[in-house]
Amino acid sequence: MVKLKSLTAGAVLAGALGATALVGDANAIVNGKDSTERYGFMASIPVSVPELGGVQGVCGASLIHPRWVVTAAHCVDAEGTGGVPDGIVRVGSPQRTSGGTVRRMDRVVRHPGYRLGQPNVNDIALIRLDRPVTQRPIRLATAPGTGTPTRLLGFGTTLDTVDITKARFATRLQELDTRIGAPGECAPGYADATRLCTVSRKPGAMACVGDSGGPQVQRGKHGRWELVGVTSGPGDADAVCANGPGLYTSVSAYSRWIKATMR
Repeated sequence: MVKLKSLTAGAVLAGALGATALVGDANAIVNGKDSTERYGFMASIPVSVPELGGVQGVCGASLIHPRWVVTAAHCVDAEGTGGVPDGIVRVGSPQRTSGGTVRRMDRVVRHPGYRLGQPNVNDIALIRLDRPVTQRPIRLATAPGTGTPTRLLGFGTTLDTVDITKARFATRLQELDTRIGAPGECAPGYADATRLCTVSRKPGAMACVGDSGGPQVQRGKHGRWELVGVTSGPGDADAVCANGPGLYTSVSAYSRWIKATMR
């Protein structure tokens, strides 16, 4: 999402910052740092953009069951973003293009109420893998309160741009410490019970192109990571990734849908 605006490779589509295609993307983490620990639940989805000559991008995802990952709906919406998933999911690797466990996509389920916009609505999807993986899934968190410390993970661009042709996607997984902001810290009408306004704890840093679909996590009981949100887009329509808040789909708001779909 560029500026968290369009996380997906497709959103990047030609600097669609402000365009519908961009609205759903989230970029890579700008001014984050190399991952400091192993995140076995982290997954990546290679994406290509036919309209741009097959330029390569990426979306993030989170393993929530040995055979299911959760991502942003716009990451698997070629019509809306222009990006087409390559059909595979890499799970548990700190490297974008190697390591971990690779599985084919067996089934993709977008939320029935999903709609691209400013902001995206019901921007969440589930992907069933063709076979289970051995990595440990992440637990879904309950609704976090304002001020809750969180962390973003992603392979998105480290260069603050919404143009996928200029993006520099991270080779190694990046992380950024953030917090849950009050709804008023994002643009009016952006944050609500299903969309979390997210604010960086470091100036000039935020998710960007290529980070769409990736996880926002918090420390739960016994120090284990819990999944709070899914990178959806920017928290306003005016700034490039690093200069504003981000917007994350709240997984707690969709926990019933997630569990019912996996069943």
